[in-house]
This record gives sequence, structure tokens and C-alpha cells, in this order.
Amino acid sequence: MLDSPINEMNKTTLRRRTFLQGIASTALTAASYARVRGANDRLVMALVGSGRRGREVMSAFLKTERIELRAICDVYDVQRGRAKEAFKLAPTEIVALEETLQRKDIDAVLIATPDHLHLAHTLATLKAGKHVYLEKPSSHKFEEGSKLIAAVKQSGKVCQTGTQQRSGAHYRRAKEEYFDKGKLGQVIFARAVWHDFPWQRRKIAPQPKPAGLDWERFLGDAPKVAYDWIRYDSWRYFPDYGGGLLADILTHWADVAQWMMNETRPLNAVATGGIYHLNDGRVNYDTVNAILQYQNWNLTFESSVLPIRNERPGVLFQGTEGTLEITRADYVFTPYKGEPTVVKAEGNLEVAHATSFLDAIKNGTKPSADIETGIAACNPVHLAKAAYWHKKRMRFDETATKMLSD
Repeated sequence: MLDSPINEMNKTTLRRRTFLQGIASTALTAASYARVRGANDRLVMALVGSGRRGREVMSAFLKTERIELRAICDVYDVQRGRAKEAFKLAPTEIVALEETLQRKDIDAVLIATPDHLHLAHTLATLKAGKHVYLEKPSSHKFEEGSKLIAAVKQSGKVCQTGTQQRSGAHYRRAKEEYFDKGKLGQVIFARAVWHDFPWQRRKIAPQPKPAGLDWERFLGDAPKVAYDWIRYDSWRYFPDYGGGLLADILTHWADVAQWMMNETRPLNAVATGGIYHLNDGRVNYDTVNAILQYQNWNLTFESSVLPIRNERPGVLFQGTEGTLEITRADYVFTPYKGEPTVVKAEGNLEVAHATSFLDAIKNGTKPSADIETGIAACNPVHLAKAAYWHKKRMRFDETATKMLSD
């Protein structure tokens, strides 16, 4: 029997209602999802490593007002507490990285752990499907670089490395206006300097192991040694965990020099220095000099934790037509004929770098300091470290996969 016109109308109405209910259901699901992710579609982040540097970088992320911090992961309860107090927030406190990465609500992780943990923490984070902001130096050992690059590529996730000069507008302007246009002539020398680090010359008194410190997690894959407070509280003093001033400072300035000069593979390196004053149990030097030779120019680096006057830490490029000194505060171009040009920095480098990371995730663009950039900044550091410890001139082989002595 054929349906009556009235029945047909009722069926049509029912189909429309079902369709509209489906739309409403979809819209409700999307709205609920948006609420879970936070207002204005904020990215949900975890902080892994909540020491001084981790707190500084996470503060920059919070200033963007584009993220929500939901978890603080650290092996020491005191550091977790300091972070919560600094941020005036109440994120979950977690000891184990694996527990942090199991959380489905975490989109991205800021890794600011000691250098020797960067590889393991980054690989685990990428495997868990999270985006990574990795503090510098990206690699603690030379052979880690290729592993990190491969892991980021395979994951399809964004990885921003912590050489924040790459997000500085005045750095980009200097690159475009002076280096790309050859206004310095042929650059022969780049001199990088940064001194005076009070935090790295503190007197560290021994103390019993705190109950809230997971010593084994701090050691990670480093050599197993008995608990020693100075190794935790000043891990930068020890090659097992950090590379000293070459890793802490040269990473930044080598990145700037290589960026400006369009060359990322030094031919060889020599380095010298030592513990000139601070005989306090440290193994890494308190003062160091290094010279890295590139194709047609040299990068010289000098740094000391001692209180040497140093008002303008940065890189000075010396060319045949002029000089350009660039710092985080400004740059000064001085032609050999004509008047100097001064360009001041604008904005906050940390916030700009965090913003670059967030934009890359949101828009599918390349971050300003991707993993290849981060590893390229570390390679001259590894060469200089090898030269220092071996007391020999060091170079890469033809494939740039091994370091050899001359």
C-alpha cells in the first residue's frame, strides 16, 4: 500500500530532525572537545625538568596565553614545588616521565632536564605522540644528533630547540640586510664572548640525600655513582651530565655565527682552558677558549664563569668592509667608511621562541629552530669539547659522522 501524502510529510520531517540532531551532536562533541583543550583552543603542556631554566622557559609560554600547564614532572619534589609557587598554578606533580607521557590530555612537552637526559626524554616523548620543545644543547653526545633528527622526522611532530636567537627579529634583520647583501665584505673573523656566571661559582655544601629526590632517575643512562649532592645541584660541573661553558654558551653563539655565515660544518677545532680558580670539586673547566675553522673564516670563543666584566655578550663579525656586533639587546653595524647603524631588539626572545613553536603546531609551519638547526648548533660544540679533553686539534671525517684528531 502506498503511503499517504501526510505519511510522506511525516517521514520527511523525521529525516530532517534526525539530520539536524546529527549536526547538533557533532557540534556538541566539538564544543566539548574545545572546552577540554581549554579556552581559545589552548595547547595543553607538561613541564619536564622544573629547575631554574625550565621555569624561565615555561614562564615565557604562559605569557603567550596560548597554553595550559597541567603537569610538572621532576625527580625532586622541591623543584616541583618551586615551579608551582612560581607559576601560581596547581598542575599535577609527577616524578616519572612515563607517567606524564601516558596522559592523553597532554599535547606538548617542554624538556628542560639536564643535558644527559635530553636524548632519552625526547625519544620517549615523540614515541608517545607529543610535540617537543627541547632546551639546548639538543644533544649531549655527538652521536645523538642523527638519532634525534631521525626520531623527529619519523614522528611527524614539531620539535623546537632552545636557541632562541632564531626567533629574534633583529637577528633576522641583520642576516637579511648585512650578511645576505654582503655589506661586511668578506667576513674573516667571528668573535664570541660571554663571561660571569654567578650561579656556576656557588659554594655547594654537602648534604644528605633528600627524601624527595629520585637519584636513580636523575642519573638515567649516565655512569652509576653513589649519591653526591653537588652532582645533582650543580650537574653542569660534570661531563657526565653537561658540557660546561662550551655546551651552555658556545651552542648559542655558534648557532648565530653559522646562521649568519650560511655554513654549519667547521673543518676543525682547537680548545684550551681549565680550572683556573674554582677548585670546588668540579670537573668541567671554569674558563675556556676555542677556535673553530670554517671554509674561509674562523670562529673564536672565550668564556669564563669568573666575574670578568662583560657588558655586551654576543658575537662580533669582522669583515673587509665593516664590522657587525650582535647581542640579544641590539646590533651595531660599523662600516669602515660611514656612520654606524644601531638597531635595538624588540620584544622578548623567550616569548617569541615559544610563539614560534605554538604557531608551528597550529599552522603546520616550520619552527624557527627545528631539530636540524639545534643539532647543527651542537656539532661545533662537540668538536670543541673533544679538542679540549683530548688536547688535540679535532676534525670531522668526510661524512661528518665521526670526529678524528689530526
